[in-house]
Amino acid sequence: MQHILGLVRRCVEDYHMIAPGDRIAVGVSGGKDSLLTLAALVRLREFYPVPFTVEAITLEMGMPGMDFAPVAELCESWGVPYIRIAVPVYEIVFEERKEKNPCSLCAKLRRGSLNTALVERDIHKIALGHHYDDAVETLLMNLLFEGRIGCFQPVTYLDRTGITQIRPLLYCHEDEIRRTVEKLELPVVKNPCPADGTSRRQEIKELIADLEKKYPNLKQKLFGAVQRYPLYGWNLEAEER
Repeated sequence: MQHILGLVRRCVEDYHMIAPGDRIAVGVSGGKDSLLTLAALVRLREFYPVPFTVEAITLEMGMPGMDFAPVAELCESWGVPYIRIAVPVYEIVFEERKEKNPCSLCAKLRRGSLNTALVERDIHKIALGHHYDDAVETLLMNLLFEGRIGCFQPVTYLDRTGITQIRPLLYCHEDEIRRTVEKLELPVVKNPCPADGTSRRQEIKELIADLEKKYPNLKQKLFGAVQRYPLYGWNLEAEER
């Protein structure tokens, strides 16, 4: 966890993610990435020189078998306010619409519901669990499927809602996250989504794994390219200025 905290702090400082007095909500899906984001920020607030508060928010999408009671217990033990909001995403996507490619609509519904919930509660900053591997995969997905060079930003300001999204795990590799979550015994909530393991992101994840057998430093080079290429919001030298 100390290693993860070091990476999170460096990322937060490199991209100026936290300002004094920030009230930061962590979007907790129940997966390993969001739970570690919450754990890292809870610990960071104890010693970070810039004071901020942390709370958690979960969209309960109606997926059968998902139980967030252990997450609620964890938040209570940490003294973290926990908001749970029921939204009928599963019903809309899989039962009403019967989407063959459900990921896009699901993401759109989740974003809209989450932003509405934040605005209603006067919360203007949310931490998301995107990590190092997510950035590399997103870069390749945009290039191969859309023919453009692009990636989400470390810090994203949504001018329509006044919400700022931050991604403090961006320097953390997925395998590091998995090992840390297992060691901390965080209560991961398995997502039984019917589309799990069949998405385009999964295709890219498998492609990268195959390529890395021949090019071992592939992810490192692609992530470095994202930071060096003039992608809006990524350039460290611009952030320092």
